[in-house]
Amino acid sequence: MIMGWGYEGRTVDELVDACQTWGANLVVDVRLNPVSRRAGFSKRQLASRLEEAGITYQHSKSLGNPRDNRAGFADTLGEEGARARQRFSEEVLETEEATAALDDILRASHDGAVVLLCFEASERHCHRQCVRDALSAREALLARTS
Repeated sequence: MIMGWGYEGRTVDELVDACQTWGANLVVDVRLNPVSRRAGFSKRQLASRLEEAGITYQHSKSLGNPRDNRAGFADTLGEEGARARQRFSEEVLETEEATAALDDILRASHDGAVVLLCFEASERHCHRQCVRDALSAREALLARTS
């Protein structure tokens, strides 16, 4: 199982609680740059807190959304949003690095739930949904070829 979780308006303890509820042993941070002004959500602090709870932290820069492409994700139904999602798919998800990261996440999900982490509370406004969609498509493709 692969879940998405946005930390907007939330705390690290809430993330830990969600991971424990879902039985997740891995959090994959899909932010391009894992820094935050929100307490506890910068890479080192977050990794340390998750490790205390027995949860592995992994930053996957190759799945991050370029800064200049983020605003488009606020538009869930219009052209700007469609362009942002298409750009993310073409420029990020179709790279070798992203494909390898997706495969790593799929392998990890066979050992337990995985949580994809980013800022936006709503996945509809975040590239995290595109990553989850790509994971589903990749899993279906791998199932057909094996």
